Amino acid sequence: MIKKFLKLFSNNVFLFTVISIFLGLFIGAIILLAAGFNPLQAYGVMLQGIFGKPKYLSYVIIRSTPLILTGLSIAFAFRTGLFNIGAEGQYIIGSTVAVVVGYFIHLPAILHIPLVIICALIASGFWGGITGFFKARFGVNEVISTIMLNWVALYLQNFLIYTPGFQKPGGEVSYAIQPTASITFLDKWKRSEEGIAWLLDHPFWRDLFKTPINWGFLIAIAVAVLVWFILKHTTLGYRLRAVGFNLYAAEYGGINVKKNMVISMTIAGALSGLAGALQVMGVSHQISLLAAMEGYGFDGIAVSLIGNSTPIGCVFSGLLFGGLKYGGPKMQPAMGAPSEIINIVIGIIVFFIAIPQVIRLILEFGKRKKAEKV
Repeated sequence: MIKKFLKLFSNNVFLFTVISIFLGLFIGAIILLAAGFNPLQAYGVMLQGIFGKPKYLSYVIIRSTPLILTGLSIAFAFRTGLFNIGAEGQYIIGSTVAVVVGYFIHLPAILHIPLVIICALIASGFWGGITGFFKARFGVNEVISTIMLNWVALYLQNFLIYTPGFQKPGGEVSYAIQPTASITFLDKWKRSEEGIAWLLDHPFWRDLFKTPINWGFLIAIAVAVLVWFILKHTTLGYRLRAVGFNLYAAEYGGINVKKNMVISMTIAGALSGLAGALQVMGVSHQISLLAAMEGYGFDGIAVSLIGNSTPIGCVFSGLLFGGLKYGGPKMQPAMGAPSEIINIVIGIIVFFIAIPQVIRLILEFGKRKKAEKV
């Protein structure tokens, strides 16, 4: 009976993910209760901070966009049997190149926006491809090389910020990108007299347009669908998944394993770089000096795990992650509850999601022992 129960939950990934989320929230509630706070009130404040106003929901979507893309990056590499810890560095490279191309080049928006995105994809794809090349050519573990490249990307960005003609006077930030490189939705119109007058008569849209709402989320959804299609319905996707399942069997079947490792990490790098580019083009419009990494790439690891390393799963887990990250901190000013409880909840969710793998190993070990006795 116990074995059947364990097998059910280890095989039903969606069910176990939902249960893991509830367990994370439940244990978070216990911690809040032990600290002297009402968990129902705390979670109520969090939900109010997510759904209470149109601008709150908009900020959740904006916060979720880079998380979806970095989650996709890690999920894509994982499908090929690679662990991309370098999403953070690739994100930094994408955002840096987006500012460089967005500021120094002057073109009409119809040409400027695609150019910024393409350049960011090429640069971050190359950055990810370095790891794939080292792995394929020299057998260098991708975890080690990506961690090292993360720091190289961080300090390279900081170096460029201090470059004359790129640093904005009076601050440790770059110049902002040209308006023609921005993907902020109706940015000029909402600042015009006509736009202001219209928004005054429409409270819902007025509140929504207080946020830097942009095209990034729609682009992220389109990319998730594209990644799903590539993995499921193309020859390239078949080769990449075959390498991920068993690289020796794939090589025996005539698949160039080393080439596909490089391709996988190049695409993964491009996805993380796209996250950085869209963040610059739609939200920040510039880059600033970083004392530490922003964390979008590392958070993408959790997004990928919660989404079971699937493109569509990453979209929903990215939204969940964005909601928790945006709504959770509002517990502190509202009732004094520590906002760090959200990080605990996320950690517990990821921990429980990893349990099915442990259960499978236990069941397989039990089968082997039973077979040995026979």
